[in-house]
Amino acid sequence: MYPGLLSRLVGRGLVRAAGRRCRGCSARLLAEPTGGAGPGVEVPPPPPCRVAPRSRDPGLLPLLAALAWFSRPAAAQEEEEEEEDQERQSEGGDAADAAEAEIIQLLKRAKLSIMKDEPEEAELILHDALRLAYQSDNKKAITYTYDLMANLAFIRGQLENAEQLFKATMSYLLGGGMKQEDNAIIEISLKLASIYAAQNRQEFALAGYEFCISTLEEKIEREKELAEDIMSVEEKANTHLLLGMCLDSCARYLLFSKQPSQAQRMYEKALQISQEIQGERHPQTIVLMSDLATTLDAQGHFDEAYIYMQRASDLAREINHPELHMVLSNLAAILTHRERYTQAEEIYQEALKQAELKRDEVSIQHIQEELADLARKSRLLT
Repeated sequence: MYPGLLSRLVGRGLVRAAGRRCRGCSARLLAEPTGGAGPGVEVPPPPPCRVAPRSRDPGLLPLLAALAWFSRPAAAQEEEEEEEDQERQSEGGDAADAAEAEIIQLLKRAKLSIMKDEPEEAELILHDALRLAYQSDNKKAITYTYDLMANLAFIRGQLENAEQLFKATMSYLLGGGMKQEDNAIIEISLKLASIYAAQNRQEFALAGYEFCISTLEEKIEREKELAEDIMSVEEKANTHLLLGMCLDSCARYLLFSKQPSQAQRMYEKALQISQEIQGERHPQTIVLMSDLATTLDAQGHFDEAYIYMQRASDLAREINHPELHMVLSNLAAILTHRERYTQAEEIYQEALKQAELKRDEVSIQHIQEELADLARKSRLLT
């Protein structure tokens, strides 16, 4: 058996397993009143069958703020996995080792299928991995496979299935001795909170976000004076980034729920964390800057919103941000609210060109509608 390998696979961060896709709670908080499965309840493996086609539930889209915070270049991940393979091969080879090696290869294939947007293929591979993990009684592999399955269901909008799988993952982690304040538990709790938000289960969603944020804030306060030989700078930074991720996700939910002043406070904290840890030019920092500006704009603070959005658009242009067209569209909207129609039209036209380059049909349609509305406003003024 090679416990070190799967320990690191799990410990690197369960959220990252699903790949990059921008846009729970603890066992104590999420006990279902209807008797749903929760941590501490062993959930059997799901049947090896295909699930329904991917959902495009629009209610989920404003709520998913997690994955961009922990995205890593594919090359770096591949290099790390190659090192792990070398370690595995050098440590021996009994039957349990061979089973674990096969599971790891299946998990890699599943993650690749997810990255290639082949969810049905990924699901079939994961069921194979789960069966093999149960046959070899490899609890770490069972846990990690459940987590990948949960993330896959989550990004496909299959919320009920994702909820049960995340709870199964949490059950195994807690049953293995992991503490509720561990980052892996917080990440799953955040996903559960986002699921409840998308299902309009407000009480559970808010309790989940509160648990994640308060637990991390207390954890950071306790650990800030720890020496580097006890807790590395990278570990501390990851916990801060996880807090930023939770604040970001909660802010999106609050804004979606028409609570912009509360969302503003969350975004301000998340932005500060991202600037301090990742820098002002990091893509996630720019997105947060844009989101904060949008929140200020929703409250009628147009001048302050413009300052943040102008800075976000300048930075987005500098780094050729993948969502430059969205940032520019937000800037144009704020300019419209400030009644700077000529400037707004220029920015919308720039945003439209960028959206066409990205072949983002949804954004293209939205920007064209905004330009038409802007033209009507301009005609009324002449």
